[in-house]
Amino acid sequence: MRFDVTIFPNNLNTAAELARQVESYGFAGMWTSETAHNPFLPLTHAASATEKILLGTAIAVAFPRSPMVTAQIAWDLAEQSNGRFVLGLGTQVKTHIVRRFSTEWTAPAPRMREYIESLRAIWNSFQNNVPLKYEGEHYKFSLLTPFFQPSPISTPNIPVYIAGVNEVMCRLAGELCQGFHAHSFNTIKYMKELVLPNIEAGAAKAGRTRADVTVNCGVFVVTGRNQQEINDNKGAVKSQIAFYASTPSYNTLMEMHGWMDLYERLNMLSRQGRWFEMGDLISDEMLAEFAVIAPLDELAHAVKERYAGLLDRVSYYLPFEIEKDADKEIMWRSAAQVFGA
Repeated sequence: MRFDVTIFPNNLNTAAELARQVESYGFAGMWTSETAHNPFLPLTHAASATEKILLGTAIAVAFPRSPMVTAQIAWDLAEQSNGRFVLGLGTQVKTHIVRRFSTEWTAPAPRMREYIESLRAIWNSFQNNVPLKYEGEHYKFSLLTPFFQPSPISTPNIPVYIAGVNEVMCRLAGELCQGFHAHSFNTIKYMKELVLPNIEAGAAKAGRTRADVTVNCGVFVVTGRNQQEINDNKGAVKSQIAFYASTPSYNTLMEMHGWMDLYERLNMLSRQGRWFEMGDLISDEMLAEFAVIAPLDELAHAVKERYAGLLDRVSYYLPFEIEKDADKEIMWRSAAQVFGA
């Protein structure tokens, strides 16, 4: 299992230094996410500042971007990083696609399948100078003139990871992708009974195995120097869990555990805007199902033990930052040592 970190640079001018620090710690990879900022731009800085670490998006929202736009960005990053770039894609939910991005919403799994297939058709044209031809229900590509044709590169086989929650996306990852971003809102039961079996089923359909698909996740953690600090830090993670648990998209997990009554209560509070009350409904027992809870110097060992055989790459659901903090320094150094070893 390899250990990665996620960065959320509010200023692009800090991205290169962040990436240098990530590499100096000895971490295996660095991810960016599409939240308040574009996920690709920090990676151009990171690629120029590092030599070894994997660089990827976890995730970039696919559907608001034409596959041609994404293909071109990924091509340039693959070349700049000498093949260290991973394109991680996600679908987002309907409300965001329609209202935040002002983009048409269609069934996400069939559209994501075509998105990946068309990316590879475009990359094949880029690399081999063959006519571009892809025709599906959602995407059709038939024009790539020399003026818009990039040169071949030495690392054209760009890994594609997708994020998902339910069975169909897990199977799609197993069938078509090099990796799967498991959602942080997960339990061991959910990973064992839904995620991994469906990845294996998708892989078998394509004549592949589970070993052909890297499973990655940024996991919830609760930590501190002592029990009092750990207890004090539970609230923030409970609030995050409550937010996800209130969302219909994650009902598969809630139903699997018999928590649909709790979902209804949380969903009602969210619709009423009572966000600060929601975390109080998450019990310590439920928190332990979602989060690894351990002291700072034991956290990495606990994560490694919990997810052994389930994840190939792991990170904490926490941002890696430049600012020096004694507790965070212990946490990050311990992770680098435990997983590096």
